[in-house]
Amino acid sequence: MEQIKTKAQSFWELVRFALLALVIVIPIRIFIAEPFIVSGSSMVPTFENGDYLIVDKISYIIGTPKRDDVVVFRYPGDPKKFFIKRVIGLPGETVDIKGNDVTITNEAHKDGFVLNQSFIKNFGGVDAHMILKNDEYFVLGDNRGASSDSRYWGAVKKDLLSGRVLLRLLPINKVDVMPGNYKQAE
Repeated sequence: MEQIKTKAQSFWELVRFALLALVIVIPIRIFIAEPFIVSGSSMVPTFENGDYLIVDKISYIIGTPKRDDVVVFRYPGDPKKFFIKRVIGLPGETVDIKGNDVTITNEAHKDGFVLNQSFIKNFGGVDAHMILKNDEYFVLGDNRGASSDSRYWGAVKKDLLSGRVLLRLLPINKVDVMPGNYKQAE
């Protein structure tokens, strides 16, 4: 015969369920993935204001960011704020921006190469020159004319990177795996 649960038994069952959920959810959120909501227009047309994303945190714990990864990071000027941008320059490289051209100089390309930026619809008119240290990344928004990025406040250190964008869950009509994924032909 089925036993009727007392209020105390129901309460402790709920507590056990909540603890189990926390034991599973907290490590996932801290070490594996976390949600992020896009705020602003710096990544238009790739990401719109209000897009709901899932950020893969483990990739940068076991590996390193690659050129063109779309990353979420703590803003160097105020680490309480999170930004979303595209990785353009990698550690040890020199980044030069003149007009709409972004030129990368590194060990493999001593004379530099110009990035293919066919996904950019709105270029910004800010020239820049930066030599990146061994733990620094140069990041730019896809909507260059409306983006506060490395051209203005400098490079992002690796320890400020939260992770790369893995999923877009909202809006529903734009659900995608690795949204904004674009690979350079070097």
